[in-house]
Amino acid sequence: MKTKLRGSDPERPSLEMLLRQLKLPSFAQSHEEAGTQAEKEGWTFRQYLHHLAEVEVEDRRRRRIERNLKHSPLPADKTLGTLDTKGLPRKVKTQLPGLCEGSFVERAENVLAFGLPGRGKSHTLAAIGHELIQRGYRVLYRPAFLIVQQLLVAKRELELDRALRRLDAFDVVVIDDIGYVQQSRDEMEVLFTFLSERYERRSVMITSNLVFSEWDKIFKDPMTTAAAIDRVVHHATILELTGSSYRTNEARKRNKDLNVDDDNAGKESNEK
Repeated sequence: MKTKLRGSDPERPSLEMLLRQLKLPSFAQSHEEAGTQAEKEGWTFRQYLHHLAEVEVEDRRRRRIERNLKHSPLPADKTLGTLDTKGLPRKVKTQLPGLCEGSFVERAENVLAFGLPGRGKSHTLAAIGHELIQRGYRVLYRPAFLIVQQLLVAKRELELDRALRRLDAFDVVVIDDIGYVQQSRDEMEVLFTFLSERYERRSVMITSNLVFSEWDKIFKDPMTTAAAIDRVVHHATILELTGSSYRTNEARKRNKDLNVDDDNAGKESNEK
């Protein structure tokens, strides 16, 4: 049975209203302009609909990326474009493209970045996080002390399960500077619980100044330390960031530039 069109029935909802009720805002915004283009270029009705569907899908993708970036919250200046890849060890350079592609997330594997302060650990993992968000993954970036504090408060309020479920909504959680966390037993326990909950289910990316042999400074208890390392290392990619400090090199470059400016100013003054 064919549906009878109601033409100019004043009680009939507008096309824009119907599209917005169907939650197709980009379709609603673009259909008139696309219709004009379709008439000029002789599109078929199927081509017209296909174009509008592409517009809607792309706009949803863009909004999802913006939303996920806002909720991350990844440092805006620590992207792949701003990462000094020339200063990275050769092995890390070869590992980086595959990690940015995100297949490790699908396998619920982890990424661990080790190195002394200023070697680019945080920037490298943040850059990977930005790339993952562009590919549709949900990423949370947090300093270790902040995650521990939030989980500890949740435990005291008997809300730890709910807090862990909220974190479980993220495909990847980046824990920055786990080596700086000097924990009490309660703090150590909530961190261990978090790592155990994500084991083989969700990915974590961790930066640390401490090698595994020093993780007893984090977890205190030898048995818990061994268990935590076992869960984190299993199915993990390890990035070893060596070399000189980025921050030291940047400071030297700034001082060099200042000295050059001072020399130029002195020459101009003497010429006068």
